[in-house]
Amino acid sequence: MYSEMVMNHFNNPRNAGVIEDADGVGEVGNPQCGDMMTFYIKVKDDTLVDVKFQTFGCVAAIAVSSLVSEMAKGKKLEEAKKITNKLVAETLGGLPPNKMHCSNLGAEALTLAIKNYQEKSVATHKAGAA
Repeated sequence: MYSEMVMNHFNNPRNAGVIEDADGVGEVGNPQCGDMMTFYIKVKDDTLVDVKFQTFGCVAAIAVSSLVSEMAKGKKLEEAKKITNKLVAETLGGLPPNKMHCSNLGAEALTLAIKNYQEKSVATHKAGAA
């Protein structure tokens, strides 16, 4: 049912955890299936220097979170925002049709974390300019 890569990321998730002083946090959930993902990012010079996640969900949700964190780490913010649900699913070797929504959650949580960081940066910049 699941590809070897999905099972590898599920059994050995990369970057699981919390960044206590995260620069950005993005949280998404799917009430239909109960999956919840939170992504935490650390940014330096417009680059994601650390990415961690906490996921409550199925095999696919955990594998997607792990892969998205790996794909994003070390990338410039604009490059990381180009990580799509389609790219995630393809990289994992596909997901069963009833689990495709999980790939949406990972890319969406990362994008929300980046947006959260950028909004905080603008607010900080405006406060400093005032």
